[in-house]
Amino acid sequence: MATLTDSQIAEILAPYCAVDTTLAGKLSVYLDLLLRWNARTNLTAIRSPEEIVRRHFGESLFAGMHLGDPLPSTLLDLGSGAGFPGLPIALLRPRIAVTLAESQNKKSTFLREVIRTLGLRNVEVWAGRAEDFPEGRRFHTVTLRAVDNMQAALAAASSLAQVQMVLLAGSGAEPPPGHRFFETIAIPKSNASIVYRAIPK
Repeated sequence: MATLTDSQIAEILAPYCAVDTTLAGKLSVYLDLLLRWNARTNLTAIRSPEEIVRRHFGESLFAGMHLGDPLPSTLLDLGSGAGFPGLPIALLRPRIAVTLAESQNKKSTFLREVIRTLGLRNVEVWAGRAEDFPEGRRFHTVTLRAVDNMQAALAAASSLAQVQMVLLAGSGAEPPPGHRFFETIAIPKSNASIVYRAIPK
């Protein structure tokens, strides 16, 4: 299976985020794991390494560049899937304690393998549903991407977010009733995805 060099990864990601040698190397390991696992279990519909880097890594890193100042101390990636945007954000921002919430066993197992392989100490996996978090557990920022039911996802995120929600959504997406997006940032090289920030009600 064709993979990309660290320099190729950095070049593809340049419109989204400046990537140094260390980050490019970690993303390369992540990409190789994703391609190997994706060959036997469906983690992402995108199969091209270049498109994975562009769509998944690039858009996630771009979100990680727009988390506010000061940066969040804690971040929950709700419905993390194969780790987007949470894992690239954790690689970009190692001082943020990132929790990846993914209830599907195959995907949560994959996430743990990436964390183990990369030796990430700032990331943990919650292999359960959002409503099963211990009562009172909150996170500074909650991220969501490619959610099927935006109303339900934002409702769950609202109960877990202390300060903000960051949503990577399709072009033209509108907030459901009861939610107000206060900033919209177009992602480079993407017609389909926009970064929204929302204040939980």
